[in-house]
Parts: sequence; structure tokens; C-alpha cells
Amino acid sequence: MAGTLESAGYTCAEDVSDADVIVYNTCSIRDKAEQKVYSAVGKQAKRKRNNMGGLKIVVAGCVAAQEGETLLRRVPELDLVLSPHHANRIDQLLEQVDQGSQVCAVEPIQIAEDIAIPRRDSDLTAWVNVIHGCNEKCTYCVVPNTRGIEQSRAPEAIRREMLALGEAGYKEVTLLGQNIDAYGRDLPGAAADGSGRRAWTFTDLLHYVHDVPGIERIRFATSHPRYFTERLVRACAELPKMCQFFHIPFQSGSDEILREMKRGYTHSRYRRIMDNIRRHMPDASISGDAIVGFPGETEEQFEETCALVREVGFDRVNTAAYSPRPSTPAALWDNQVADLIKVDRLHRLNRLVNEVAEERAQRFVGSTAQVLVEGPNPKKSDEAVGRNSQNKLVFFPGNGLQLKGKLVDVQIDYVHAYTLFGHMLT
Repeated sequence: MAGTLESAGYTCAEDVSDADVIVYNTCSIRDKAEQKVYSAVGKQAKRKRNNMGGLKIVVAGCVAAQEGETLLRRVPELDLVLSPHHANRIDQLLEQVDQGSQVCAVEPIQIAEDIAIPRRDSDLTAWVNVIHGCNEKCTYCVVPNTRGIEQSRAPEAIRREMLALGEAGYKEVTLLGQNIDAYGRDLPGAAADGSGRRAWTFTDLLHYVHDVPGIERIRFATSHPRYFTERLVRACAELPKMCQFFHIPFQSGSDEILREMKRGYTHSRYRRIMDNIRRHMPDASISGDAIVGFPGETEEQFEETCALVREVGFDRVNTAAYSPRPSTPAALWDNQVADLIKVDRLHRLNRLVNEVAEERAQRFVGSTAQVLVEGPNPKKSDEAVGRNSQNKLVFFPGNGLQLKGKLVDVQIDYVHAYTLFGHMLT
């Protein structure tokens, strides 16, 4: 959206009070995020009333898709509500606003190939969407209702975007999808080797874009255990530009809870995926997502989640207490877990996650890490900071400005749970 607006002649305001257009790009996966949106928009609506107009207020993203015209009724000062499908049309929709319309663009559409120049906050690393939407029906998740069905981008378009990034000096690309392993399911054709696979899978895409000049590292997120294959792991192990990092949400360690969530896999299936990764890439970092307090979760089922965290040895786990979301089946069930129990379980799981991450990080002590330098440490100007292949932040003495964009070897001297510290080898 920022790229589209800048192409239309807008510039970014340093202070929100100087802006002619304010865009709130929203998430509705948790209730707290949604409430923050209403609070922020309410302050700008008051400012608009006091100044008798002149300000255009936009709500984009998943709350926009979820609430639609309800947002306009609740906050009449809003000018534009647009869902993720319409993000690259924001300039056209603002032209309708300029003509006196209050616009609500949330209807599902086929997403046109984005020809806008994305605005990127980094000049070193970039995100590239490869698939929009999600076809899963997890009973707790609002995403399919807000982001629509899966729509894979053409592989040629993805490669073109990466070629442009390589020519512009970017060194690292993260390929993005709500369910990235589903890439290609909606594209036509079958594999020429007679295997019965589709013409394009995510593994095929990695092989197709791996040799883009200038791009030295490739990451991806987010993977769904239902579709994660050993063929994908082998490709990541064989292709030298692929980073040794996987983000694969597990949500629960209990088969009963996973079944109620409609996740489509079991505890043992998830463990087999972990075993495949460890076999082919023993030093790879693995992160996941976990939800505690899902409706009906017992203490024993919560302990199964804790057991999975111990067994796998995650480098990081994003944790959350279950939050009922609109238009999701689980929100209507009568076996909701009490908030105090959810908070207690969340605290206990977070303690365990930090302990496991601290223990897992010890494997890096004494090793040599190849670090893509991102610049100086914001807190210590005589230090540089970057990331290793496993997506760990690495701090070391050095001139971050001079080293920015370079791949350097750093010997790791000591570690914390989520950061590594060392010295550069010459």
C-alpha cells in the first residue's frame, strides 16, 4: 500500500498529525489487536471532527474484511474500508473518496498481479508474497474469512520480482504465504515426470527461483504441518541459498485438541516432520506457534503441549491464549476455558519455552556462524548486528555501517536464548 501511494504522489509524513491520509493496516487474529484498532481510529475521528474534515482515514486488512460496513456505521468519520484483496487498489479507491464517496471495498475478488513497486523498509532484506489467502478451516481462526481463498502467484511473476530485488542490491528474500506449502494447488497442469504431482509445488518454486543473481539467502514462512513434505526438507538441505530455519505452527500437543481445531494432523505426524528436519539438517532452527486454553482443553492436554515443546527442542515458540473470534465455530462452544486458567497456562508455557530455547542455543557456542550484517547495533555503536542462517540475531564488535550487506564469519563466544554474541574472524 505504501508503494502504491508513493507511486500516486503521496509521501510519508514523519508525524501522524501532519498526514492527509492515515492508513491503519489491521489484524483480527486476536481480540486485543482488534480493540486497539477501534481505539486508534477513534482518536483520529475526533481530530477529524474538530478540524471539520480534510483528513482521510482508511482501515485496511483483516479487521476491515471482517467488519465491512459495520466499521463505517460505528465510525462515520471513516472514508475507506478495504480488505487485503484490494490493497493494491488503494490509490483508485482514494480517488473515489475524493469525489465524495464513503467506500467499502471488501468483496472477494481475483487478486490481480501486483505491478506496484513495493515500499520496503530495508534495503537489504525483502518480503515477497507467493500465495494469498487460505483454504484451511481451523475452528479458531478468522483468516479464511478475512483473506479469502488461496491464490498462487505465477512463478514467472515471483522470479521477476526477485530478479528486480537482486539487481537493486537486496541480499535476502523471505517468501511469504499464510499457508506457503499449499503453493501451486490452484495452478493448472501436472508434473512432467509422471509422478502425479501438480505442475507447481512450493518445492518446485524453490528450485525455480534459487539461482536468482544477487540474492544470497532465501527464507520462507509459514508452513502447515498437513502439507509439509520430506521432499521440501531435502530441497532446503540441497539448495545452498536456503536458510536453515523453519516456522511450523503446531498449536497443541494433544491429538484431541488438534482434532477439535481441525488442524488435519496428529502429534506423531508433527514429530515425524521434526525428525525429517533433524535428519537432513541437524543444526536447523525450528520455531512454532502454540495456543493454550482452547475450548475444552484439560490440564492433561495442556501438559501434552508442554511435552511436545520439550521433545522437539524449539528455538522459539510464539504463544497465545485462545481468543474467541467472530464467525469461527470455536467461539460459539459452551466449554470455554476460564481466563485465569488461560493466563496461568500461558505463563507456565512461556517459562518452559524460554528454558528450552536457552538450552537449544548452547549448540552454537564455539561454532562459526556466517552472518549477513544488517548494520550497527542500535544500542552500541561499536557493535555490528546481523542474522545467521538459523535466523538468530548475532552481535559482534565491528563497524556495522561498513559491514552492512556483507556475509562475514563470526565465532560465537556466548549465547542467550534468542541472541548470539561473538567476534568476527579475519
